[in-house]
Amino acid sequence: MKTLLKFSLFFASIAVLFSCSPQRKTAGNYTYKTECLGVELDGSQTVKAWGTGRNRWDAIEQAKKNAVNDVLFKGIYEGKQDCEKRPVVPEVNAQQKYETYFNKFFTDNGEYKQFVSLKDERIGQKIMRDRKGARQSVTQGLVIVVKRSDLKQKMIQDGILKN
Repeated sequence: MKTLLKFSLFFASIAVLFSCSPQRKTAGNYTYKTECLGVELDGSQTVKAWGTGRNRWDAIEQAKKNAVNDVLFKGIYEGKQDCEKRPVVPEVNAQQKYETYFNKFFTDNGEYKQFVSLKDERIGQKIMRDRKGARQSVTQGLVIVVKRSDLKQKMIQDGILKN
């Protein structure tokens, strides 16, 4: 009887030990907000943006799109206070109103790429970028410079904003 008790106690402790390991794959399912890191004198904003994709490259491209989308329509409220909080396009539901324009603008090789740059990201950050994972996706965070003043000029030129 004592042997059976010791035996069952041993297996119960092993089961508890292995079931208490931390969950490792939830970070890829969390929604991260774009945050302001600073403002340049040329009218650009340095932000930290996050993207999720099938692999690292898809996640990086999505982070670029998210950065431009947030500057255009949402505004940047997280991070440093010196960033321009107002969106470039303040019109309510502008993204839906000009849906065909913005669908084309945000395609994989779309015009949004003209307004983002990774030049402020240091070499150490390129190697050790923020990466989070889930079973079927990768979430990538990186430092992006969004050319806000150029983006505003483009929206005026294309008739989205009034001058």
